[in-house]
Amino acid sequence: MSQRVIFHIDFDYFYAQCEEIRDPTIIVKPVVVCVFSNRGQDSGAVATANYVARKHGVKSGISISLAKKRLEGHTDAVFLPVDFDYYSSVSDAAMEIIAQHADVFEYVGRDEAYLDVTKKSSGNFLNAANLAQKVKNSVREKTKIKCSIGVTPNKLLSKMASDFKKPDGLTVVDPNKIEEFLSQQKIRDIPGIGKKISSVFTDMKLDTIQDLKKMDVFTLNRRFGRKTGTYIYNAARGINTEPVKEKEATVQYSKIITLKQNSKDQEVLLPALEEVCAQLQQTVLKNNVVFRSVGIQFFQSDLSSKTKSRMLKNSTNSLEQLQNTAKLLVIEALQNQELLIRRVGVRVSELAPAQGQDNITNYF
Repeated sequence: MSQRVIFHIDFDYFYAQCEEIRDPTIIVKPVVVCVFSNRGQDSGAVATANYVARKHGVKSGISISLAKKRLEGHTDAVFLPVDFDYYSSVSDAAMEIIAQHADVFEYVGRDEAYLDVTKKSSGNFLNAANLAQKVKNSVREKTKIKCSIGVTPNKLLSKMASDFKKPDGLTVVDPNKIEEFLSQQKIRDIPGIGKKISSVFTDMKLDTIQDLKKMDVFTLNRRFGRKTGTYIYNAARGINTEPVKEKEATVQYSKIITLKQNSKDQEVLLPALEEVCAQLQQTVLKNNVVFRSVGIQFFQSDLSSKTKSRMLKNSTNSLEQLQNTAKLLVIEALQNQELLIRRVGVRVSELAPAQGQDNITNYF
């Protein structure tokens, strides 16, 4: 059986790159794409930033006011609102090109995908490297998007490899070079290892994957639990058998509203929720679909988010059912809510074409 060949494709600083494509004059400037709230010019959070801005410590998740502080003195800095419709259109065009080069295509998000190209490359990593370059060239020629690609025998290593030479990188790790590749990586470079786990290893004076390999699986399991411990042990050795699975973009509709004041009180949240649901149902009716899944999302005062969802027994486009379900989800989510909430959103998914005229609203 031939060796698996897996691509991980990542569009570099995607939202900011889309804005650079739309307006090439800003390419040399610090570009910050923001989720603005309606509370004032500097209220909101950074969605992403280009590499010019990142050199000054601007990164996704920080507040817009902090980003502006870090770019003080840079009078050419550009702060732009997110334009998800535009980013989705660019992503769709690029993904369509990428999928044509795959045996199996797995959509992960607007800026990320996995490809199994074992058959197309005949299991040969030189062929795979040429194919990856062809994908990069084709995407850039037709959409102007630059992407980084990792080419390895599995998904875990390919994700690490795509991040290795950003931006616009191509990193190929054939099976004989896995140990050499991992020897150059830090523990924090392993996908799924966040700040919490990283801090444990820092306390243990462990920094690199070479350091990590000194720990046996039993010690890791005791420290992190069997599932996480085993994952970390295998990841340090480049072991991953997860298949690339056919997956296309999940279609969903959502609406978000910024509260007039941070709150976790039902009396403040529920009226805002009703307004969001009414706007969202208009989108559902306009697109002549029904939904079966309803979800809510809190954007909290520390810029983190919290989600909760529920699957309905039957598909519907009823405003009453949407509002009632969203209301129940909010009440449940507030039971253990500690942080104040800045924004609240509602989404519907598991969409299908509406069959017939279900109600008088639909008729009109």
